This record gives sequence, C-alpha cells and structure tokens, in this order.
Amino acid sequence: MTEQTSRPAAAAGGRTIVGGGTAAVAALVATLGATYVVSQFLRNGIAVLAPTLSAELGLSASDLALVSSVFFFVFVAMQIPLGVAIDRFGPKRIMLVFAVLVVGSTLLFAAATDAAEVFAARALMGIGTSCYLMAPLAYYARSFPPERFATLAGLQLGVGTLGSLLATAPLALAAAAVGWRTAFAATAVLMGLVGLLVAVLMREPAAEPEARHETLAEGLRGVAEAWRQPDAPRLFVMNLTAYASYALVVGLWGGPYLTHAYGHDLTARGALLFVPALTQAAGMIVWGAADRVFGGYRIPTLLGATATALLLLLLAVAGTLPPAGLWAWLAAFGFCSAFLPVVIAHGRALFPRRLVGRGMTLMNMGTMGGGFLSQLLGGLLINQFAAPGGVYPVDAYRAVFFAQFVFCVLGMLVYRAVRDPLR
Repeated sequence: MTEQTSRPAAAAGGRTIVGGGTAAVAALVATLGATYVVSQFLRNGIAVLAPTLSAELGLSASDLALVSSVFFFVFVAMQIPLGVAIDRFGPKRIMLVFAVLVVGSTLLFAAATDAAEVFAARALMGIGTSCYLMAPLAYYARSFPPERFATLAGLQLGVGTLGSLLATAPLALAAAAVGWRTAFAATAVLMGLVGLLVAVLMREPAAEPEARHETLAEGLRGVAEAWRQPDAPRLFVMNLTAYASYALVVGLWGGPYLTHAYGHDLTARGALLFVPALTQAAGMIVWGAADRVFGGYRIPTLLGATATALLLLLLAVAGTLPPAGLWAWLAAFGFCSAFLPVVIAHGRALFPRRLVGRGMTLMNMGTMGGGFLSQLLGGLLINQFAAPGGVYPVDAYRAVFFAQFVFCVLGMLVYRAVRDPLR
C-alpha cells in the first residue's frame, strides 16, 4: 500500500478524516469491522439455537420464522430514515447512538422468558444494528478514493462475517458450557467496548453541504431521487436475492435442517454451520477485488449468483448428501454466496456523492428485505408439512431450497439489464 492510498482522501474543505498513516487507518477499519461482527452475530445466532429456543420457550416453526425474520423487517424499515440521517448527521454520530440500543436489546434477549420478549428483543436488535454496514460504507465512500471502495467494502463484509462464524460452533459451545443467555450478555458488553473504540478512533467526515442543510422533506426527496437513478430499481432486485440465500440457510433454516434431516445435535450443527460462515468470510474479501479482476461488476455478480442458485438446486433435488458431500456443499455455498461486495460496489457507482448514504441504504433495503422474505416464507412453506414429534420431513426443506433457487434465477434475469459503469 503506497503512502497515497494508505490515507483516506481529504474531506470537503481539505480536512483530513484520519491521520497517522496506515496503522491508524487499519485500527479504524478493524473497529468498524468489529461493529459488523456484532451485527452479524446477532443476526445469525438463531439458526444454531433454534431447536433449543423451541424446546425452552415453546416456539413453533412459524414462531421461529417470525423471531428471526423480524430482525430483517425492522432492519429494512430503518434504511430510509437511516440514509437521511447518515447524509445529514454523519456516520459516527449514528453509530454511537445505535450502539446504546444494541447493548440494551441484547441484554433484553438474554433475559427473555417467552416468545413475546424474544420477538421484542429481536426487533430492537434489528433497529440497533441497522447502521453497522451502511454507516461504515458511507464513511469509506466519503473518506477514501473511489477505486478503493470495493476492497474496503469487501473487508468490512469479510471481517463482519466473523460474526457469522461466532454464531455457529463457538455459540453452540458457549451455549453448552455457560448457556445461551450468558453468551448474549457477554455480547452486550463487547458491543459497549466497541462503541467506545468508535468514539475514540473515528473522526466524523464532513457532510455534503447540500445534505447538511436539508430539511426532513428534502432529505426524503433525496431518497426518491436516488431511486430514480438509472438502473437503481433493477439493481434493487439483485440486492433482494444476493444475501437472501445465505440468510435462509446459515441464518435460520440450516440448523433445523441439519437436526431433522441428519439428526445432528447442538454441537454438531454448530460445527457444520461454521463451515459456510468461514468460507463466506474468506469469500467476501476475495469477491471484494472481483470488479478489478473482471474489469466490471456484472460478470462477477452473475457468476456468484449462478453458482449459488445451482447449489440450492442440487440440495433441493438430492434432499440429503453423504457426510463428505455435505461438508463440500456447505463450503462451496458459503464462498459462492459471498459476492455481495460486488453488488454493493455496483450500487455505489450508480449514486452521486451527495446521495451515497441514501442510495446505499436504499439498496440495503433490498438486501435485508430479501433475507426477511426468504426466512419468513420458508417458515410458512415448512409449516405446510406434517411434523410428527416436532420433526419436519426432508421434503419440507427441499421445497424451501427449490423456492430460493427460483428466487435467485428471477433476480439474475432482472439484473442482466443493469448497466455496468466500468465497462
């Protein structure tokens, strides 16, 4: 990394956002990544715990779908006001305010005694964590040269995906050793510490003059303007499918599938779900450089989406796989479904600087909205099958995987028409 690229670009008015060279920038990027680690952990922790929560709190498949997907629903609902707030007040202020809500909601989840309390905690978690991808990305977009954005987005997503890793085997081991409640209480403490690091290490980038003086109505009109950017609606459809497959499998239904189809217990399903979480963490970083390798966004996006869809189709047709095949499928699925950094970078390229916060949060509505729809509809589909003794048949999960395959194909068909600014 050269001296020129080891520091962020100057903000408006010539003020340097981060001083101190490579070490200071690395520390800040690691801290921003850590906020997303917590977000991902809270988002995906239900899959490993699903059978445990069902037994302890009496949750049905529909209850589990609601408890998990409400996180995505409120996350989506926050994106428009979040984008306006980021453009007007800056990413640092937003991250610090939301850190308080993350700590409180995580403690509420740890103390929950029934479905209603778990549901409320998950809803508040979704609100609190809704900024920890978009606010850092808005910071990178304003503070670093444009050609570095996809790489930084890949790093943010890749580091953050460690939260998905922690939500698999480590969470299963912690739940077995000290209980899931203690694990989530410790997560609240960790989030408090990370929030302090954000306060110390991050300097607020200067807001765009137009955004800083906008009224609320003008801010919302900016959202509409972002939506009217060429190809934004089509790219939104790809965002709907880009993360949804991973959220469906690793975020929720992978755990019950491994239990009902293979008979795996808490520790075993945690170890298996660790595999796609690990390969996705590596994949995010690899895919983050794909736009430069392929000289554009469309080709790598379609490669990742096609591979993900075919893997879902394979499991839908086969139902179950032999042990080695299952491990290989999980590893390939995690890596192939990690192409989201390319989709995000494609979106960044479509929006002018003053609309970066609103444009990216608008696209993120699609990303998280797809996760919400996939998880919720998956639960409704599974519930159509008889479940003697609370165990759903393999055919129920085959139906879910096939429905997601169709969803992915539809997303690709729409995305093919999106212009590629790099080509």
